[in-house]
Amino acid sequence: MACPHAAGVAALLRKAHPDWSPAAIRSAMMTTADIMDHTMKPINDIGFGNKTQPASPLAMGAGQVNPNKALDPGLIYDVNSNDYVRLLCALDFTEKQIQAITRSSSTNCSDPSSDLNYPSFIAYFNAKDSSSNLTTVREFHRTVTNVGEEMSTYTVNVTPITGLKVSVIPDKLEFKTKYEKLSYKLIIEGPSLLEQTVTFGYLIWVDAGGKHTVRSPIVTTSLSPQLS
Repeated sequence: MACPHAAGVAALLRKAHPDWSPAAIRSAMMTTADIMDHTMKPINDIGFGNKTQPASPLAMGAGQVNPNKALDPGLIYDVNSNDYVRLLCALDFTEKQIQAITRSSSTNCSDPSSDLNYPSFIAYFNAKDSSSNLTTVREFHRTVTNVGEEMSTYTVNVTPITGLKVSVIPDKLEFKTKYEKLSYKLIIEGPSLLEQTVTFGYLIWVDAGGKHTVRSPIVTTSLSPQLS
């Protein structure tokens, strides 16, 4: 039943914001989703025997969609067609395959990137050549667009992830106009060989007035990209 609910909310946002791209609508739904249930406790993963284990983003995604919050998300992570082409190039799609997807006769793979401007993060550790005494650093670059008030200041809050050092540069974003874009970098540092299969936390931008909370899931895992 998740699909028709999500599609209905997306249609609502499209009507309210006809100038938003599909990526912007997706971002609004993800970054304003609830991670608590109706009793104000973490949403649990019923796949565990005791049913009291908080669900990771790999199990529940960004959370339970909140249509009212999604209408006014404060910030959005937008993506354009060139960003998707850069991703396809980084994933080693052939020129013919990319042209079949884009329905374009030209393809530019001069600047491939697997770091799509997506409102969530997953960092892979435990490479085959890893050693337990090595440290791995994963970096992500993101750009957010201010769709809230013109003069807005957002401060970052990162929930601790056991065994890892997580930092954000810069830790404050100051917007002077609506639709202004600002960028930041997320850095995750930890042992090359993780002890746990999946750990997770959240990167949260909160505006100075407390009106907007823009939440992005962070997952670190020892699973390979092919298995996840």
